[in-house]
Amino acid sequence: MDASAWDERYRATDLLWSARPNVFVEDRLRDHSPGVGLDLASGEGRNAIWLAERGWQMTAVDFSGVAIERGRSMSDRVTFIEADVLDWEPGEMLDLVLIAYLQIEAEPLSDLVRKCVTWLSPGGELFMVGHDVSNLDEGVGGPQVPEILWDLDLILSWIEGLRVVEAGVVDRPVEVDGDILYARDTLVRAQAPAG
Repeated sequence: MDASAWDERYRATDLLWSARPNVFVEDRLRDHSPGVGLDLASGEGRNAIWLAERGWQMTAVDFSGVAIERGRSMSDRVTFIEADVLDWEPGEMLDLVLIAYLQIEAEPLSDLVRKCVTWLSPGGELFMVGHDVSNLDEGVGGPQVPEILWDLDLILSWIEGLRVVEAGVVDRPVEVDGDILYARDTLVRAQAPAG
């Protein structure tokens, strides 16, 4: 989907995603010392806003102007930037780079992840969570296009040189018609060398 298609999705509802942060972002980063962070493909900025409320100096980047404007209306603690995350680059080193549910084909995702690794300050963390390819057969929801679903081993091959803190396929609870079902996500957390 291009930016105009995402703009239409955001225009169609008051809040496309939950106002709460992603369950894994909240759980894993709750007690993390704040620093300078970046949320790529941020949408309305729910993760960036939550982190900023905990002391992080956050920038959120998304190519949907509607999502960025909505994020700006929800928080003045986050710097929201309308840009294509595949082309945009930060002007400083980062303590956290967050990529949540950026579902694109492997080649451009690989290029982006490899760039993100170079943006990390010593000890900085790359935090990635997205729909796993196993979700097609073993999970619920999410895109049904295998080419844009994440593969854990492939992602790990892109972050050589980082220390893997956590890597796996995790179950995310999703409410469907009053029942709790589970989506399958790839979760990768990795840190740059301390220096």
